[in-house]
Amino acid sequence: MYLYILLLLMAFIVYYVVAASTYRRTDYYKTTHKSFFAMRFNTGNYGEYLTYRYLRGYETDGARFLYNCYLPKDNGETTEIDVLMIHTSGIYVFESKNYSGWIFGSERQKNWTQTLPNGRKARKEHFLNPIMQNKLHIKWLKNQVGEDIPIHSVIVFSERCTLKKIDLTGTDHYVIKRDVLSRTVKHIHSQENGALSKDKVDEIYAKLYPFTQVTDEQKEQHIQNIVEADRMNKKSESEKVAASDAGQILTCPRCGGKLVLRTAKKGAQAGSHFYGCTNFPKCRYVRK
Repeated sequence: MYLYILLLLMAFIVYYVVAASTYRRTDYYKTTHKSFFAMRFNTGNYGEYLTYRYLRGYETDGARFLYNCYLPKDNGETTEIDVLMIHTSGIYVFESKNYSGWIFGSERQKNWTQTLPNGRKARKEHFLNPIMQNKLHIKWLKNQVGEDIPIHSVIVFSERCTLKKIDLTGTDHYVIKRDVLSRTVKHIHSQENGALSKDKVDEIYAKLYPFTQVTDEQKEQHIQNIVEADRMNKKSESEKVAASDAGQILTCPRCGGKLVLRTAKKGAQAGSHFYGCTNFPKCRYVRK
């Protein structure tokens, strides 16, 4: 038994030494300075690294990579781009979603849905429309590099998920799984080859690189701004729902009690609004 445990421990040490050594030679590590463990055991970081790994072959073609690029907005806040690849065929803006489960969404929906198995009943989680996220990234990116630079929007999901139903109304964005990332970039490359000179690639890289070297305080402020924006967004939605029913007295069809606007605090519908009966818990009538 002890011998078995010792062999497992030795195997883990060998794996770590080899993997960590290989990782420290990558452009991802040299740019982000994230330790092997900080990369491997953080879902977001690992997704970014895997995106880079699928594309690192483009380095021999002169491509330059940037990660966690915090671009300034007019209001003093920042927007964060997960992965940027600057290549002679243009700038590729990758929004990395290292999710599992089934993914549903459309280009115009504000929120997309992730459905996860949870016993007999699936659990649903909602996240911001990544296409809209990338549109915002690209808006402020153009503010830095100009309008004449070709920019390609690519939303990259994990191989562990299933893109069950994704409705796109245009051709400005690609929504793919990571295992077809190389093929997708190759397709774009074949159409835009020679759009930028190698000198221009280096120039853009040098201009954007400082936006990746932010302090921990700046990162924390960025997160706080996102949390506050989300809170205000939910408050605004609640006010809109309330305003749409202003002047109406809604009654419960079961017991005749008054229906009041409430917000779900738990479960898959957390954050969504509904009407509940004031006679709860005796009456559990709910209306969307």
